[in-house]
Amino acid sequence: MMSFKLLFRSSLGRKLIMSMTGLFLCLFLIVHLGGNLTLFAGDEGYTFNIYAHFMTHFPPVTFAGYVLYVSILIHAWYAIVQTVRNRKARPVKYAVPSKAGASWASLNMGLLGSIIFLFLVIHMTNFWGRYKFTEGTYREYRTDLLTGKITNTLYVPTSPDFEYAVTMEGNTEIVRVKDLYGIVTESFSMLWYVVLYLFAMAAVSYHLYHGFQSAFQTAGWTHRKFASIIRFTGVWIFAVIIPVAFASMPVVFYIKSLF
Repeated sequence: MMSFKLLFRSSLGRKLIMSMTGLFLCLFLIVHLGGNLTLFAGDEGYTFNIYAHFMTHFPPVTFAGYVLYVSILIHAWYAIVQTVRNRKARPVKYAVPSKAGASWASLNMGLLGSIIFLFLVIHMTNFWGRYKFTEGTYREYRTDLLTGKITNTLYVPTSPDFEYAVTMEGNTEIVRVKDLYGIVTESFSMLWYVVLYLFAMAAVSYHLYHGFQSAFQTAGWTHRKFASIIRFTGVWIFAVIIPVAFASMPVVFYIKSLF
């Protein structure tokens, strides 16, 4: 037990914790991106709003959400501790990063992480906070099950405790649900928020460019047979495709708001 405690108080232990929580957050990014891509379903938010309700009301997902929040805090805390200790150990910075064998991203992980953490606070307050803790607006979606046509209107709940309902009228399915899609549309119509989002995604890209591969190295999963796969995944999937996919959302919605 004592050796276990000493391990996680050591530099290696802190890096290992950051690696494990970091890889968990990478997994979350994939799931989160998959859900957010329903914004492009072209159904006025029907699929996205149902997804949002499910993600905030299904107990296992709610539990996973709390694990996510704890992981973010642990990752951020150990990153701060490690950064402070590294600076104390090497008070003089490398004159030329390339000569020290380190990339710009690896030398600025603390800065990149701080930008991402600040963005997460703003982002979650604006979306999750407003969705969960304000009355907000509701949408009523009517789907003709014979033709598949979906129409929607604003819905005013008759009860303050109302959250979600599904009813049938003949061949028409009626879904009444809280309108997170409306919050997204409103937010991404503001240029300053779009710019902030794009800036944060650039930080995510650089952070994952170094962090994803570094996590495998710290964990000792660096066999030469898998090195190229890890590098490809880290660079192209997590540092390019995922940030670009996330960035496409505010860009598309902002352009749509102009017309």
